Amino acid sequence: MEKTSQDGAGGAAPSCCAAAPAAFAPQPDDDERLAALCKALAHPHRVTIVRFLLAQRACFAGEIAEQLPVAASTVSQHLTQLRDAGLITGEVDGPRRCYCVAPDALAQLKRLVGEL
Repeated sequence: MEKTSQDGAGGAAPSCCAAAPAAFAPQPDDDERLAALCKALAHPHRVTIVRFLLAQRACFAGEIAEQLPVAASTVSQHLTQLRDAGLITGEVDGPRRCYCVAPDALAQLKRLVGEL
């Protein structure tokens, strides 16, 4: 049973909801984008990859793989998910692929989370 205000009046908001309610306006496009970005970051290794790329500015896949206790093929799958979500970009540099964080996507993620 939820706790209500001290007077015990029926229909009163629980004490955890004491703040004034915010106006609700559905944002289907923003909600879909936020869900996609969160899904891309929903694995600790992908969070580690983004943090590493932010610290390095840009990095080759092999250098990223050295940071994680998983096979290079697994790192490649994580990079694909991050790239598909638009959180990172990759450019071919000879036989290697150089990755970096997409600053616009990161800014969008911060904005969308901040609007929750």
